[in-house]
Amino acid sequence: MDFLGLFDPSTADESGDVHDDFTDQLPPEPQVGNVEYKLKLVNPSKQRFEHLVTQMKWRLREGQGEAIYEIGVEDNGVLTGLAEYEMTASLQTLQQMAYKLGATTTVLRERLVDNDNGNGRKVAEVLVRKVPDDQHNIEVRVAVMGSADAGKSTLLGVLTQGQFDNGRGRARLNMFRHLHEVQSGRTSSISHEILGFDTQGHVVNYSEFMTAEEICENSTKLITFIDLAGHRKYLRTTVLGLTGYSPHHVMLVVSGSAGIVGMTYEHLALALALDVPFFITITKTDVTAPADTLLSLETMLKSAGCRKVPLVVKNEDDVITAGSNQLAENIVPIFCVSNVTGEGLELLTKFLHVLPPGISIKEKERLEQELCEFQIDETFRVPEVGTVVGGLLTKGVVTEGAKLVIGPLNDGRFLPVIVQSIHRNKAPCRVVRASQSASLGLSQEVPGLRNGMVLLSPESNPAGCLFFQAAVCVLFHATAIYPGFQTTVHIGNIRQTAVIEGIMATGGIHTNDRASVLFRFVRHPEYVKVGMRLLFREGRTKGIGKITQVFPLQQD
Repeated sequence: MDFLGLFDPSTADESGDVHDDFTDQLPPEPQVGNVEYKLKLVNPSKQRFEHLVTQMKWRLREGQGEAIYEIGVEDNGVLTGLAEYEMTASLQTLQQMAYKLGATTTVLRERLVDNDNGNGRKVAEVLVRKVPDDQHNIEVRVAVMGSADAGKSTLLGVLTQGQFDNGRGRARLNMFRHLHEVQSGRTSSISHEILGFDTQGHVVNYSEFMTAEEICENSTKLITFIDLAGHRKYLRTTVLGLTGYSPHHVMLVVSGSAGIVGMTYEHLALALALDVPFFITITKTDVTAPADTLLSLETMLKSAGCRKVPLVVKNEDDVITAGSNQLAENIVPIFCVSNVTGEGLELLTKFLHVLPPGISIKEKERLEQELCEFQIDETFRVPEVGTVVGGLLTKGVVTEGAKLVIGPLNDGRFLPVIVQSIHRNKAPCRVVRASQSASLGLSQEVPGLRNGMVLLSPESNPAGCLFFQAAVCVLFHATAIYPGFQTTVHIGNIRQTAVIEGIMATGGIHTNDRASVLFRFVRHPEYVKVGMRLLFREGRTKGIGKITQVFPLQQD
């Protein structure tokens, strides 16, 4: 989504700091996207009002249920401003337009322009939000990454439960899924937490004894946090969470006391390689001042491999600026928070409220028209229910009673199954749409069921494959890679060892080299398609690529 804030990120100086001055002009109004400039909306005629409502409907579609209105701004971007009574009338008209569509308006910020003679004129930035008719809320997936002991699970505990930590890890206890995680204090599995916002931007979670189902019911915007492991030992689980769950944003958590350590670089490299927008949160600011950590972060972000503009968020204006340019520009917002005193948490929460959704409604509708494709990330055996699979629906729509095929099995076949029940965010529902995650109860046992399988529409005539070809780029390798090299390959929700069988037109490949490579899965066939992104790693060796050709297994 293409937010435009009332600040211009191009005003950042060489140190990367964005000046807190109000620009005299915005870029001209974009034809596409979800940003609309309006000089004033005072007493429009009935015909004009209908036209404005239609225009708002289109802007909301462009922004997947969210649009930004700049009031007091001309189409060429000049900030003319309005007198107090004109601004009040314009905001009322905007509210009536939104009401007609079942949407809500929230004034993000107001500014005075031309205040020299004392009768300053105002411009305002307004967020218009409408939850799509077939959804309870607008959903944004945020993957939480960072080194071990940076305070990721504690931060999520404080954000989602509204109670500060006691400095000894009390807030993180509800985040853990296994006993050994509680005992060691280290996350080893992928857990999901939700944070809901109502129409005014207030957090829904903090009400007493709120269940996940009630949070979803009462929220217009839902942030789903994917809590990933920080320890090197669990790196493959972290990569799987990043490739399999397709998060819209990454929150990189850095400890203010320990600073940037080994795995922080590793996780940053993964976010950059997979091209996921990210923001940084520095924790433990009550223990030590974050000045040194901020300095090293800014150096890292401006380095040749990253080339980002750091923006240290100090007030609400910075929050809106950061949210506005999170997708459009290469700005990386940095928040300084304490889970014990609560310092900085309000700014982080407000940022999550204005964080733009991932894909436009148009793109979402296109994906929903396609044949169903559900990636299986987790499998369960539930007493009296049977086989349950959890994962992400990347294409199509799944309803209760849908007839699908699951596979590939070890011989490459796909088995017909029926979807008996659907759960989303721990609450039962009847339908799942493209880009939503869910758990599906299946009608029968599946022999050799494992993570990495897919549920597909029978019409797609799927086939498993052992051999595939990809155009790859080696990000780092100590020597050269030759045929016979074994590596762990991540493709979406697939994680398996593969052997390089051949490298086209060259003997070996080194760091920063590009080549077309033939891979073979070692253990069992997988379902892959041309165009899928691929990430491979072995020790410190890392590479990315795109699948160019697939060789399906021949069925008897």
